[in-house]
Amino acid sequence: MYKKIIFFFLILLIGCKGGPQEDQDADLTGPIDNNSLPDVNAPDYWDEAVLVWQDEFDGDSLSKEKWVSETGDHGWGNNELQNYTEDENVLVSDGTLKIIAKKTELAPGTVSYTSARLNSTANFTYGRMEIRAKIPEHKGNGLWPALWMLGSSIHTAGWPECGEIDIMEYVSFEPDYTHFSIHSVANNHKDGTQVTSGPVFLETIEEEFHNYGILWTDKYLKFYIDDIDNIKLIFPRPAISNAENWPFSGSFYFLVNIAVGGDWGGLEGIDNSIFPAVMEVDYVRVYQVK
Repeated sequence: MYKKIIFFFLILLIGCKGGPQEDQDADLTGPIDNNSLPDVNAPDYWDEAVLVWQDEFDGDSLSKEKWVSETGDHGWGNNELQNYTEDENVLVSDGTLKIIAKKTELAPGTVSYTSARLNSTANFTYGRMEIRAKIPEHKGNGLWPALWMLGSSIHTAGWPECGEIDIMEYVSFEPDYTHFSIHSVANNHKDGTQVTSGPVFLETIEEEFHNYGILWTDKYLKFYIDDIDNIKLIFPRPAISNAENWPFSGSFYFLVNIAVGGDWGGLEGIDNSIFPAVMEVDYVRVYQVK
């Protein structure tokens, strides 16, 4: 009888010790309750976003920890004419980053162009991405400045498989207008299938700083000017999504550049009197909902 009692208490002891631990493990490894996650479509969703990365360009030099230059004069897939340099077309002063497109006289009637193309070293997935910038003063045709993002998979998958988010594009033959667009395998300008806002009127784009931003979740991309309620383009995630029509679940990095000429920027020629041309960037900021 004593053996039965001892055996009974051993069973009780093992049960009491094992029960709570099993419950704890279940909590750690069990499935996530999607009903407990914030609703990205809720009106106040972006009120909870906090600043997680920024560059305010307050110093007197470009942060090599945050930015890297791409260099070269191979046309960049769009028959562009500029040679991107590492340092000579970049200036940080008075609280702004300045990208400077320049012209060089090689011989009578022959010119070359230099500019800069900066990539952020950090990559991001989802969030509110905002860039405050002023487009070069309008003097004539030939400039193609852009604030944009590329999927970091471009180094292995290539373009357009990596995905592209154009936060702001401008061509100087179309003053007072800007453009927003996305590119993927299913939607890209090479095939004429890109998703774009078309020209958006912004009368002071060349004279004043404006905020250009996106609201990016696993459900949509929304593009805005100045205020997050001033939406100019919405691209919802397709109901049946895949790598070809929604490559926007991976990580992306920022690009800031001025191209000269090219398939779009040079569509109506280049006015050589417009150089040097300067785009100023006040800040780049990333907010995310934790």
